[in-house]
Amino acid sequence: MDMNDLVLVSVDDHLVEPPGMFRDHIPAKYRDRAPKVVQRADGTDAWVFEGQEATNVGLNAVAGRPPDEYGAEPTKFSEIREGCYDIDARIRDMNANGVAASMNFPSYPQFCGQYFARAQDRDLGLAVLRAYNDWHVDEWCGAYPGRMIPLGLPPIWDPQLMADEVRRLARKGCHSVSFSENPTKLNYPSLHDPHWDPFWTACSDENTVVNLHIGSSSSVVITSVDAPIDTMITLQPMSIVNAAADLIWSPTLRKFPDLTFALSEGGIGWVPYFLERIDRVYKTHRAWTHQNFGDRLPSEVFLERIALCFIDDEFGVRSRDELNLDMISWECDYPHSDSTWPQAPETLDVYLAGLSDDEIDRITHRNAARLYSFDLFGHNTREQSTVGALRARATDVDLGFRSSERLRKTGTDTVTVLNLVANLPS
Repeated sequence: MDMNDLVLVSVDDHLVEPPGMFRDHIPAKYRDRAPKVVQRADGTDAWVFEGQEATNVGLNAVAGRPPDEYGAEPTKFSEIREGCYDIDARIRDMNANGVAASMNFPSYPQFCGQYFARAQDRDLGLAVLRAYNDWHVDEWCGAYPGRMIPLGLPPIWDPQLMADEVRRLARKGCHSVSFSENPTKLNYPSLHDPHWDPFWTACSDENTVVNLHIGSSSSVVITSVDAPIDTMITLQPMSIVNAAADLIWSPTLRKFPDLTFALSEGGIGWVPYFLERIDRVYKTHRAWTHQNFGDRLPSEVFLERIALCFIDDEFGVRSRDELNLDMISWECDYPHSDSTWPQAPETLDVYLAGLSDDEIDRITHRNAARLYSFDLFGHNTREQSTVGALRARATDVDLGFRSSERLRKTGTDTVTVLNLVANLPS
């Protein structure tokens, strides 16, 4: 298939929330208490909610910067590309990159709405979280039908409220929710605990995919504070292996046979060995560990129920015969430093050489549309959604590097990154 004929759907991108997002969605009685953007004395921007500051408005939102200016920043909107927080500009950036549709994870609320969960007034926290979800579905995704896959945040502090929100969002056409790869890191019960059963039940009933994004435990993988930042960057995608092991050995997948999980930004190259390992563990140790998959192997359950995605994974694509091609999707990761924007088609095309058109379509868009119950061609035809057609509409988009306002820094401090990712006081 010619690169310009590809239809690309990214199942993992990110947005930076604009300052006025709550204005039209929060109930009037909470309007004065909704999160607000303030400017600190040092000129940086911060979201403030119930007296607590989120330490970074757009963690690693570095699209369009020279590579030597990548880092945990930016810390103010003036340093961020408009496509991060303005939907019109985002669509133009997607067109320039040849991307037909995108699913966007949050920034300042964190991956499972932890920022809202810290509210002392639980009713306020729930109102703010629902306002966030309504803004995301109705405005961010609703502005350009067929271009954005909606993704909801759960009120993680109460499994029944989580279930209610999943059902409410499903009625709005949202069949995707973000959750934690390791909720114990957030001081909640583990993935092995029946505490979450109301949530799992609702997701199963509503065909809602549970997305476990790397870093969604508000922690990063680091060997020591002495290790260079390269260590953390290397290990971060591989940390999803912990969540995969938790899932496969927990009762959840067997107890809820229609429930689907996605390991977001986790890559695929590690999976063949992982499948071999879990089957060996099961065969060797089940007599005393008392695991029971009936007449199936753990690897079979994993391949059937856990969706995977990759940005740039040559070995994983070459190993596709060891995987379930119906559960693999592509991601761009805009606007983070790992992203292939604005050369995603050129980057991906190298790995698609030798694949059939059917295999390519499954990886690039069909699997994503099916998994997330998303009507990709209901508003835009396939011909209008190809790389070539989209780029033809975006020839005036400025793709040149834009240097930031801040002083250049080298040797990013690991402790600073840990604090930013965990949203701890800086």
